[in-house]
Amino acid sequence: MSLGGNIELDLRRFRARVLAASVFVFFAFSLLGLRLIYLQIWRYQDLFEQAENNRKVIAPVVPTRGVIMDRNGVIVASNYSAYTLEITPSKTKIALDELIDELSKVVPIYARDKRRFKKLLDESKSFESVPIRTRLSDEEVARFAAQRFRYPGVEIKARLFRSYPFGALGSHLIGYIGRINEAEKSKLEDDDDQDNYRGTDYIGKLGIEQSYERELHGITGFHEMETSAGGRAVRRLSSSPSTPGNTVVLSVDIKLQKLIEDLYGERRGALVAMDPKTGELLAFVSKPTFDPNLFVEGIDSENWQALNESMDKPLLNRALRGTYPPGSVYKPFMALAALQSGKRTPEQTIFDPGFFMFGNHRFRDDKEGGHGTVDMYRSIVESCDTYYYMTARDLGVDTIYEQMKPLGFGQLTGIDVLGESKGILPSTEWKKNTYKKPEQQRWYSGETISLGIGQGYNSFTVLQILQAISTVLNNGQKMRLHLVKEIVNPDTQVHKSVQVPPMGVLDLKPENVAVIRHALEGVNLEGTSAASFVGAAYTSGGKTGTAQVYSVRENEKYNASKVDERMRDHALFMAYAPADDPKVVLAMVVENAGFGAQNAAPIARRVFDYVLQGEYPSEEDIAAVQLGQATRPLGKPRALASVAWPGSSPDKTTKSSGASPASAP
Repeated sequence: MSLGGNIELDLRRFRARVLAASVFVFFAFSLLGLRLIYLQIWRYQDLFEQAENNRKVIAPVVPTRGVIMDRNGVIVASNYSAYTLEITPSKTKIALDELIDELSKVVPIYARDKRRFKKLLDESKSFESVPIRTRLSDEEVARFAAQRFRYPGVEIKARLFRSYPFGALGSHLIGYIGRINEAEKSKLEDDDDQDNYRGTDYIGKLGIEQSYERELHGITGFHEMETSAGGRAVRRLSSSPSTPGNTVVLSVDIKLQKLIEDLYGERRGALVAMDPKTGELLAFVSKPTFDPNLFVEGIDSENWQALNESMDKPLLNRALRGTYPPGSVYKPFMALAALQSGKRTPEQTIFDPGFFMFGNHRFRDDKEGGHGTVDMYRSIVESCDTYYYMTARDLGVDTIYEQMKPLGFGQLTGIDVLGESKGILPSTEWKKNTYKKPEQQRWYSGETISLGIGQGYNSFTVLQILQAISTVLNNGQKMRLHLVKEIVNPDTQVHKSVQVPPMGVLDLKPENVAVIRHALEGVNLEGTSAASFVGAAYTSGGKTGTAQVYSVRENEKYNASKVDERMRDHALFMAYAPADDPKVVLAMVVENAGFGAQNAAPIARRVFDYVLQGEYPSEEDIAAVQLGQATRPLGKPRALASVAWPGSSPDKTTKSSGASPASAP
């Protein structure tokens, strides 16, 4: 009885446990079923899209960057193909660090290569190949090819690299490309351009490369790839080819650019020349220059230090950002302002004893003993300071401002490259806004006097001087300066001309313009720059200028030989030719070179000889101009055919993918 009772109790307990387990199993399977229904029905579409996205990845196809040409078809920025050593992480068999150490025994891999590889690796997919070494030599390619079987996931590929075939020539104009930094990434995101830069490491940094980045970059294509769960590419599902960047054709003549840079030699300064009828710049020179090829793959610390710490500031674009007191180059514009405002007539004279007294301050004239009786014509031709001290006093600072601002002084010219400096055109309002202390904000009458000869607070770019004289020559029509002539589609070869409408027309009286032009022509015929234009087959107009870098004491005479070279006066010049129908106008500065007549005007003469007559100076002549010893031609000019032009013998490494250089005329 007792044994049977125990068996019955055990059976009841067993059945209770089986029931509890069955309930638990049923509940668990019910949960799984509900979860399955939820995932398969309610979450189906969302999960399907996620699975598809995990199965498929988009690999960018980087477009070929557009080339840059001068106005005659000479390529100044191109692409060339070179071999790179690349690693595809998903295909390697060993750790990347170990693999790189092994590879370095075959092909040299430097610390900077490793840093670049790590950065690119973080930005890439595991199935994308990442370069560990670029621009391999033929010997390095052969050495790796012989042992390639030892390194799964490593291969040699051909990639395009940016090249500037003429090195430092025109570097401030052309600019360069470099690796995209964080600030540029943020800007691309703000502009919704990040997708077009997927897979791209480079972007334009300066000059045309930066300002015309949208035209040059092209449109990124893609490959849609199917991948395994491990991230390996299985097959290509679809693709869209990239669209190469457009060809940008400059208005600049690179041969003229080379001539001017040669004439400057080792001197610092800037020169801009243009067609006054169109606003097209023919030359855009800033000296010294730098080699943009140094920046393409990231400049090394030694070269960067040399460029960044040089006293000559080769990275400063003097044509775009350099501001200078205009010196006597300003006088024709002061004369025009006096005519326009009715403060002077052409015939009105003053007597110049060699100085001008204002209060207790004595403003010296450049000519000891003075110029005597001077009218407006003589004041410009002989560059009489006293005449313009008086003119500035009579006009007043705010009238000067009102007359000069429309001409473009102290204003952005609107040139089609980024980074232009505004300079300073002073006024009473400007001074109030610039200084904090009340005594500094006040405009003193004596400060107006030096404005008349282009000194004082005046500080302008050569671009502003160029735009101002062009506006006068155009009888008030103000042109917008530009460096790009046309855009060419490399696939269709459709040429799109860059149309730049005038900025407006100033109300300049024709009779006043005629007075100024007559005087400017007199400067080159009998005035301060006449020696540089002796024997010219054309007539021209111009105005020399010598701008103080620092002021001497009142009774002290300036002596360049006793002054540090970098504190000496700047030499300036503006000029145009032919006088009756200008086809070229220029403005220039040679830093710390002294007299504009001696160190700037001779360069302008050679520019005009080239543009108007196709004459190229002899090597002897160029050397004399570099030394400031040439005020007239020193030998028979060379024929154009005898000159070694840029682009006449292109190096094999500068062959472009896309357009090829046209024959030079």
